[in-house]
Amino acid sequence: MVKEEHKHLFGLLGKNISYSFSKGYFTEKFDLLNFSNYEYTNFDLQEISELKIILEENKLTLKGMNVTIPYKESIFEYLNKINKKALKIGAVNTIKITKKGKMIGFNTDYYGFKNSIEPLLKKHHKKALILGTGGASKAIAYALKKLNIKYKFVSRNGDGNDILTYESLSKKTIEKHTIIINCTPLGTHPNIHDSPNIPYHFITNKHILYDLIYNPAETQFLNKGKKQGATIKNGLEMLELQAEKAWDIWQK
Repeated sequence: MVKEEHKHLFGLLGKNISYSFSKGYFTEKFDLLNFSNYEYTNFDLQEISELKIILEENKLTLKGMNVTIPYKESIFEYLNKINKKALKIGAVNTIKITKKGKMIGFNTDYYGFKNSIEPLLKKHHKKALILGTGGASKAIAYALKKLNIKYKFVSRNGDGNDILTYESLSKKTIEKHTIIINCTPLGTHPNIHDSPNIPYHFITNKHILYDLIYNPAETQFLNKGKKQGATIKNGLEMLELQAEKAWDIWQK
């Protein structure tokens, strides 16, 4: 039996997260490292305000958290400090808890995305469409900026400038934006027949379709792109890379 003061607890903060990649990934990692006093759990909260109870109940053992939908932005008010990159991005997906109980926010999503898409990029990949405007999409935008790729968001409620509507996506727009990234939950298991409402028939073999979803491995979004000859990639490698980056942060 591990003494309570020697236990290292980590967890995923989110809503309706029974499908969690993170719990399985880190539980297996701790087993491989033979870290018997390390544990990873899901903090499935209906409201972000419930976090106060979690922090109080686990204040002696909690060392770090991952943050997922829908709390990547609302978590800010609970943090004592925010890393510069996370502040620029406007979203946090990793939290380190210091020995003094201070909570520091980081973003490793941008790192995971940037390093997983970079090998696929060719000279003609100069513009991208980001489907969705949530916390994850902000990290994607930051990574694209670092890769010198111009981008526009696509949302149900566009502004006619940097945020386009799905209905406004024309042949010309699709042809110009040869990278399309799905940052929405559309197509996630069990709703595997859903997909973002874009004109897939304008997609060509010059396109990259990237889906942050990893379950199923090939979403309808990716499948429709593949049928048009596009290069496709799901979000599994991105998740693995961001998880390892989070682990590095926790270990420092």
